[in-house]
Amino acid sequence: MNKKITIAIDGFSSTGKSTLAKQLASYLGYVYVDTGAMYRAIALFAMQNGYITAESFDKESLINSLTAIRLQFRYNPELGFAEMYLNDVNVEKEIRTIEVSSFVSKVATIAEVRAKLVEQQQEMGKDKGIVMDGRDIGTVVFPDAELKIFMTSSASTRAQRRYDELIQKGDDVTYEEVLKNVEERDYIDTHRDNSPLVLAEDAIEIDNSHLTRDEQFDIVLGLVDEVTKTE
Repeated sequence: MNKKITIAIDGFSSTGKSTLAKQLASYLGYVYVDTGAMYRAIALFAMQNGYITAESFDKESLINSLTAIRLQFRYNPELGFAEMYLNDVNVEKEIRTIEVSSFVSKVATIAEVRAKLVEQQQEMGKDKGIVMDGRDIGTVVFPDAELKIFMTSSASTRAQRRYDELIQKGDDVTYEEVLKNVEERDYIDTHRDNSPLVLAEDAIEIDNSHLTRDEQFDIVLGLVDEVTKTE
């Protein structure tokens, strides 16, 4: 029987990390954790409480409120995946908006926020058999993960994917607005002092600019088989 492992998927925004992670978890019977949803939920909390706006960011108030934030993933059998709950309220739809996207990278730069979430994430994965995606999974959360994937593609490609997704959901956005958001998030994610987005030395980089979801899945599943096959 193949051994259970930890699969860490890192990479830039809108590279389809969550889609791939969900596919793998479903196929392998693993637990899936969307760490981006956790940071988005905290960004939403900051927005709801007026801690962060386009003009200001009251970091201290957010830090002091962290103990009042409770995050949970609750499985929705109708959708086939777990949704994010913030203090017992389903916020899965709210955290996917362009407004939350514009603030989430700034919230993620706060060391106290990252420490709170990294601790929770490590606890979730202590028994292995987990697929987790984010920005620092292979470098900080699970530096000893048996398989590390780093996903990338051009900013324009990612912006188009994200734009199409938002339009399909009925959001009123422009491509230029989405592209600006993608580029700003890339800069913040790669330049923050605490746990910046970097390619781990032992990670396998996959540029999916010209890959279909099925092609990408097959490539990664092959990597999983290599790691988990019985010697």
